[in-house]
Amino acid sequence: MTTQPAPAIQVCGLQKSYKELRVLRGVDLEVARGSIFALLGSNGAGKTTAVRILSTLLRADAGTVRVNGFDVATQAADVRESISLTGQFAAVDEILTGRENLVLVARLRHLKNPGEIADDLLERFSLTDAGGRRAATYSGGMRRRLDIAMSLIGDPPVIFLDEPTTGLDPQARIEVWQAVRELADRGTTVLLTTQYLDEAEQLADRIAILHEGRIVVNGTLAELRKLLPPATVEYVEKQPTLEDVFLALVGTKG
Repeated sequence: MTTQPAPAIQVCGLQKSYKELRVLRGVDLEVARGSIFALLGSNGAGKTTAVRILSTLLRADAGTVRVNGFDVATQAADVRESISLTGQFAAVDEILTGRENLVLVARLRHLKNPGEIADDLLERFSLTDAGGRRAATYSGGMRRRLDIAMSLIGDPPVIFLDEPTTGLDPQARIEVWQAVRELADRGTTVLLTTQYLDEAEQLADRIAILHEGRIVVNGTLAELRKLLPPATVEYVEKQPTLEDVFLALVGTKG
C-alpha cells in the first residue's frame, strides 16, 4: 500500500489583523507537491499577507502553517531553505547582464560552479541569446523570466509567485505562463497569487478564492464551474468561465 506524500503547504486557521482591520480570518488550505495552486482575490483580499506569512516575512496572529514539512513559526530557517519568493515586480539588477544576475545569486548562495548554474538556467528559460545583454534591455516578459530563474537557484522545492504578471503585455504574460508550467513539470510546487482569472484558468491545478479574509471556495476549475447552473444552449453551448464563478461568489463590488 502506497502512502500519499504530505502536502507541500498546509495552512490551518490562519489569522492576521492590523489593529482593527482583520485581514485573514481563519484561512485553511493545502497544496499538493508538484502542483500549481492559484490563490485568487480582489485587491485587499489578503493574498499578499498570506504569502508573506507562508514565506516567514510576517508573523501570524493565530493558526498553523507548514511549508515543506516545517513550521513557519518555529522552524523559519528551514522554511527559508525550502522556498523562493518572487514578488509583484522583477528584482533584477538592470546594470548587470542576465548571466551576471544569475551568477551573482549563485555566489551569494555559496553554490559551486555558478557559471554552469547560470548557463543552465539561461537555456531553460530561453534566455541564452540574451544572456550577455544588460537586463535593462530586456522586455517585460524576459525580465520576469530572468527573475523567476534567479529565484530557482538552489532548487527550492516550493516557490511563491505573488502576482507575477502584473503590468505585463499579453505576449509577456504567455511567456511567464510557460515558465510556470515548466516549473511544475519539473516537480516544483507553485503557489500563485493573481487577480487575473484567465491566469488561474490557464495554470492552476486547484484554485481557491480568498474574500474578506476567508477562503470561500477551493477546488479544481471543473469543480468550481459546477457551482453555477448548467451551461445554457442558445446558438452555442456556453460553459461558465472562472470569472462567472468568481463574481457569483464575491460579487461585482469585491
